[in-house]
Amino acid sequence: GVRDRICRGKETAEEWLEVHRIWHGMGGRSTATMLYGHVETVEQRVEHLEKLRGLQGETGGFTGFVPFAFEPSQTKLAELGKIRRASALEELRVIAASRLILDNFDHITAYWISTGLPLAQVALSYGADDLHGTIEEEKIFHMAGAKTPVGQTRENMVRVIREAGREPVQRDTFYEPVGK
Repeated sequence: GVRDRICRGKETAEEWLEVHRIWHGMGGRSTATMLYGHVETVEQRVEHLEKLRGLQGETGGFTGFVPFAFEPSQTKLAELGKIRRASALEELRVIAASRLILDNFDHITAYWISTGLPLAQVALSYGADDLHGTIEEEKIFHMAGAKTPVGQTRENMVRVIREAGREPVQRDTFYEPVGK
């Protein structure tokens, strides 16, 4: 499977789902994710989303879904010319497909650190309802080669969301509104 190829030695997809099934059964909540744009096929992406949809239907424990495009710039695959970063259109298609398939998820995030803020803004019209947040200093994607800013101001996030015709809402990790 895909996980065997990209993260050998880590839990299988079935084990990951079972951990979340148990956690949700204990009353816990979690976020579902999908790293895409590496070695998987479109069909495997859909299968991933369908498995998440099934577990959400069973437990209702996922607070939201965050798809991440693989950042290949500092990898052997990129050096060998065997992989390229997901295109903007591909990222929007993943957001739209996620919204359609994950109809039992309340929130789909366009993670601006991965997409860039302009594309995340557009994604608000393709099924995303969340941009994640301001983030003071993101390191993981930037260590992998991301060229997006390491953080955003609250004012800039509010502006971008309003320009997209949406009402900004500050939230906590469980998507509950906080402050004004």
